Amino acid sequence: MKRIRTSICASLLAAIALSTASCGGGAKEGGMNGELSLSGAFALYPLAVQWAEEFRSIYPNVRIDISAGGAGKGMTDALAGVVDMGMVSREIYPPETANGAVGFAVAKDAVAATVNAANPKIKEILEHGMTREAAVKIWLTGEAKTWGDVLGTDDDTPLHVYTRSDACGAAETWALWLGGKQEDLGGTAVFGDPGVAAAVQKDIYGIGFNNIGYAYDNDTHKPNDGILVMPIDIDGNGRITPDEQFYDTKDRIVEAISHDKYPSPPARDLYLVTKGVPTDSITVAFIKYVLGKGQEKNIPAGYIGMSEEKVQKSLDMLDAAAE
Repeated sequence: MKRIRTSICASLLAAIALSTASCGGGAKEGGMNGELSLSGAFALYPLAVQWAEEFRSIYPNVRIDISAGGAGKGMTDALAGVVDMGMVSREIYPPETANGAVGFAVAKDAVAATVNAANPKIKEILEHGMTREAAVKIWLTGEAKTWGDVLGTDDDTPLHVYTRSDACGAAETWALWLGGKQEDLGGTAVFGDPGVAAAVQKDIYGIGFNNIGYAYDNDTHKPNDGILVMPIDIDGNGRITPDEQFYDTKDRIVEAISHDKYPSPPARDLYLVTKGVPTDSITVAFIKYVLGKGQEKNIPAGYIGMSEEKVQKSLDMLDAAAE
């Protein structure tokens, strides 16, 4: 069974330096030179890499370093001035705003429950899905000990629950849907999105949660080998109706999110966060690129673009700071 490659996981945990190129393009675009650094949410990392690659094609004299380590790290690094921007996959808390955090909404995605594709109850799992109440029993109260407890039957197939060990937007968003906080979530704690996906791939009784970017293959847009996304029984009628069945490809779940068919949370906005509204030319240029031409990459990469209203709000903040 194919698994998420170790090399990919390693690259997500290491800083990626997008190497410098010739200065011709920089001169063409006004000779912008310098460095830009981002750290934080695994959820936003793949899209941020694509944005950085295209931005550097416009400004080849700008070096961009990107590292993934969770939304909590991104927020901490941004507020400490360790990076220019933090990638944050949750809403910004009032204490963070009071400490200078400014968020620019740049994309939207969602967190979804993932299960092992070889689970002996997989047919029932896909037919009946999981209600919010069942999810509360899995991750918050710990009442669910078997797959029968999840599916509302007397089946005694064991249930193995996984959560995140790192401070991250995925866990905070998942917990928010359930009415709690990340520290309230139970289960075996695993580091990072790739870690949870790998743990569920290896455990036929496992259930975890992942950003959709790690539940689906970026090339085929089908679920990653060895895992499937567990449908949410939104209306609570005990079965997944045709209107609730949109998990077979990334394209279909993205469309469902964009039309508010998937609950929010666990659907959520993703942010680039700075300490104060930035005024330096490189950071401002990058954010404006992301909010403009960069939005064209969102849907092909499995994300949703931002509304004109949210884009304009961010642009207005940048323009006001430049006056």
